Amino acid sequence: MQKVPFKSMDKSRLEALNKKYKSLDLKSRISALYSDFKASEIMLTSSFAATSAFLLKLFSEVKPSQIVYFIDTGYHFDDTLAYKKQLTQTYGLNVKSVRAVSSEHDYTTKDQTWNKNPDYCCKINKVKPLDKIKANYNVWVSGLMKWQSDHRSSLNIFEQRKDILKFYPLLDVSKEERDSFINQHQLPFHPLVKKGYHSIG
Repeated sequence: MQKVPFKSMDKSRLEALNKKYKSLDLKSRISALYSDFKASEIMLTSSFAATSAFLLKLFSEVKPSQIVYFIDTGYHFDDTLAYKKQLTQTYGLNVKSVRAVSSEHDYTTKDQTWNKNPDYCCKINKVKPLDKIKANYNVWVSGLMKWQSDHRSSLNIFEQRKDILKFYPLLDVSKEERDSFINQHQLPFHPLVKKGYHSIG
């Protein structure tokens, strides 16, 4: 399959990609991604949340040089930063932290914007830094799985999202399959899971 920028992809190629990847196992999907797209086109982000080790372990085995972007909002739990360090060392990840402009972040801290206008605080510290790097890529990898919400159940492995192509290699993994993989490979959970947190941003 010819490597072309997403911006010139038509509907038929998108359908062909989904058909091809549906029959592949997880590692084969990730390997195929680097055959169908240039490495320079692919963006991988991670919030190092509850079970981020699942997707990160797979990528570390297929493409250890892949940059993993971490949006450092400046408001993460210390446990999250410790978990990021643990996974980075365990799997030899190439992690790059992305932050808001210092003056803008400092304003939200002094103003306590998260209390007054959490959406604006999120825009400054998460959305804007993410948009800045997203503009450099054609494919954005996500670890979403269908069972996690009703909306996600309608997705395909490849989905057009405005000017970027979303890639969901874990989309059809069931909760039982995920838990089995975690147990089989002894993947480390986020430390806050033991404290009762199941959703960690």
